[in-house]
Amino acid sequence: MELVAIVIGIALLEYFYFTMKCGSMRGERGVPAPAMSGDAKFERYFRVQYNTLEQLAIFLPSIVLFGHFVSAPIGAGIGLIFVLGRALFARGYWQDPARRGPGFGLTVLANLALLLGGMVGAVLAYID
Repeated sequence: MELVAIVIGIALLEYFYFTMKCGSMRGERGVPAPAMSGDAKFERYFRVQYNTLEQLAIFLPSIVLFGHFVSAPIGAGIGLIFVLGRALFARGYWQDPARRGPGFGLTVLANLALLLGGMVGAVLAYID
């Protein structure tokens, strides 16, 4: 489970980076808190941060379930695909929102694999 914990840490550091980028963009583009709109570039950075938070709500428990009930090394590997997907999503969205698709796809596939795998592993462990 150490590998799973390391990947969780990497994912959280990535989210922290997105949060800092969003905050700096707020200042750079002159969007005073608590405003959440008014500048298209700031809004793209905010959407990356917020969408990543939404995906982390699925990712974090799913990678723990998968790592515990199926395989920690495989779960960590799938978790790295999630992190890569988030990076591609951010890069694409920041440049042009229409380019977010590949990163979003990797994110969804990784989350789905971790969630379904973890659930199946838990059910099989219960039956056994």
